[in-house]
Amino acid sequence: MSLIMNTNKDFKLGCCQQKQLEFWFESRLGRHLLAQEQACLQEKAAAIFGYHVIQIGSPSPRFDLLKQCPARNRIVLDRGIGQSEIDLSADPRYLPLASDSIDGVILPHTLDFSQNPHQLVREVERVLIPEGKVLLSGFNPWSQWGVGRLFRRRSGNMPWCSHFFSYRRVQDWFSLLGFDLEYVIYLNYRPPFHNQAVMQKLAFMESLGRRVWPMLGGVYVMQAVKRTVTVTPIRMKKWRVKKRVLPAAAEPTARSSSRVNDAIR
Repeated sequence: MSLIMNTNKDFKLGCCQQKQLEFWFESRLGRHLLAQEQACLQEKAAAIFGYHVIQIGSPSPRFDLLKQCPARNRIVLDRGIGQSEIDLSADPRYLPLASDSIDGVILPHTLDFSQNPHQLVREVERVLIPEGKVLLSGFNPWSQWGVGRLFRRRSGNMPWCSHFFSYRRVQDWFSLLGFDLEYVIYLNYRPPFHNQAVMQKLAFMESLGRRVWPMLGGVYVMQAVKRTVTVTPIRMKKWRVKKRVLPAAAEPTARSSSRVNDAIR
C-alpha cells in the first residue's frame, strides 16, 4: 500500500499564528527554551528506528528534530506553505498517510497549537504501526510558565495563547487508544523572563528543580508506544453427543400389559 494516499487542500493555513510562533522562538526566551527542547528531542528521536518517521508541526525552522533519527524516510509535515523545512504540506488533523504505515511520530508542541487535538491524536494512532512510538513536547500548566500564562493568556501573544495541556491529560488521551507511557522528562525550571541577566542568575534553579520539584518544569517531553492486543485462537474441540440424555424408560412387563388390556375392556 502506498505511504501517501491523498492530500486535503481545504484547510486553514494560520500563517499569522505560525509567523508569531516563529518570531517568539527567535526571542531570547524562545531560544533558551528551544535549546533545551531540541537537545532532548533529538536524543530521544535518535532511538526511534524504522522505515518512516514523521514530524508533525514545525514551531520554528530551528526545530531540526529528525537530523539524528536513523529512519530511512524522515518527513516534516505542517500546514505552512513556502517554508523550506517542510517536506509535506497538509492539515495535521487529516493526515494524508496510509493506516499502519509510520514507525514513529514526533509532535513538538503540536497538540498545544492544534485546533482539534483529539482528532490529531486519533490520526496519530491510525497511521502508527503496532509498537510504533509517539514522541511529543508540551507546555506544563503546573509550572511557573503556567502561572505566567494566567496573566498573559488574554493578550493573544505566543506562546501564552496555546492550550497548555498537562501530560496527565495527554496520557489519558493516548491510553484510551491503547498506548502505554514509556517516560516523561521535564525541562526548564526557570520562570519565563526575557531579561538575559536575570535568567543567568536563576540558572541554579535548573539543577535545584530537578531534585526538589521535578514535575514543575515549564516543558515536558513524553514518549508512548502503541500496543496491540494479540488474539490467541482457541482450538475447537469435537463435541460428543451423548446417545441418552435422560434415564432409559422401563420396558412394560407382561403383567402390566394385561392390566392395561383389562382396563380398556
